[in-house]
Amino acid sequence: MSGPLSLSGASLERSANDGARTFLVPATSSTRRRAITEALAAWALAGPAVFLLLLLFFLPVIGVFVIALSDWQFGARSLSFVGLANFREVFVDAGFRTSLLNSVVFVLIVVPGSVILGFLVAVLIESGKSCRSFYRAIHFLPFMATLAAMAIAWEALLHPTIGLVNQTLAAIGLPTANWLRDENTALSVLAVIGIWQNLGYAMVLFLAGLKSIPQDLYDAAEIDGADRWLDRLRAVTLPMLGPVSMFVVIVVAVRAFEPFDTVKVLTQGGPGHASEMLLYTLYRESFEYLRTGYGAAVAVVFLAIIVMLTLVQARVMGRRVHYQ
Repeated sequence: MSGPLSLSGASLERSANDGARTFLVPATSSTRRRAITEALAAWALAGPAVFLLLLLFFLPVIGVFVIALSDWQFGARSLSFVGLANFREVFVDAGFRTSLLNSVVFVLIVVPGSVILGFLVAVLIESGKSCRSFYRAIHFLPFMATLAAMAIAWEALLHPTIGLVNQTLAAIGLPTANWLRDENTALSVLAVIGIWQNLGYAMVLFLAGLKSIPQDLYDAAEIDGADRWLDRLRAVTLPMLGPVSMFVVIVVAVRAFEPFDTVKVLTQGGPGHASEMLLYTLYRESFEYLRTGYGAAVAVVFLAIIVMLTLVQARVMGRRVHYQ
């Protein structure tokens, strides 16, 4: 027998089980009705979520693209389409290039610092026997706290005369600085705050990954001669944390491209443009200078950078990640 069979008006289909046995399954109209009913029920349940996704995500993105092709200013009642003029202005704008460079430097500092320190803190907490919950809460608090309020606290700590940081440095004989008003230190200070904020998030993810590693693998590695902590780390821990590490790097990199609260509260992009980054440039052009069309073009470029960064990271790191 080599195909569908017709028997007494009912449609029959042939199936094989492990290549050894053949049996016939009737495809009745009730089966088709049940499949249609299930499909309609699935769409009815998923429909509201799909509608909200379209309403809250895709439509605003489309709106930003449309505004980026116009000369619309915030509050204006009319606009005219200018094509790619806003994008050409973005790429020849020296201020945009400076903010892009600052963002790249910020990411190159924050991502390795957050990932490495988060991993080390997770290993230290996991290796301890007491106060684990306390240490997890302490390190995760900066991620949960309102960053605008925390930025005000950092502003007090970094005050050039009465700040605790300068007073401590002066007490031990080290040079002090006006950390937030010096072109040579403003971006570095913001990067340190970025590491402080993202460290707890990376730590929690690494803790979850460490708990998922079976103890049997460590026992097997020890039998094979990996009796030192560094050997077990290289042979078991790091390979098994591959998927978690990839996720942490991608998420922290995306977050590192989005600093706004600290820039707005602490430096306002200054001194000069030394600490101005892409998200603050977008805000300033759209809501301070009211150049909404130009700001939308910056937002489109920003979105393209984030998407490309994520895809490149996933492709490069995915080659070295092994899943259980």
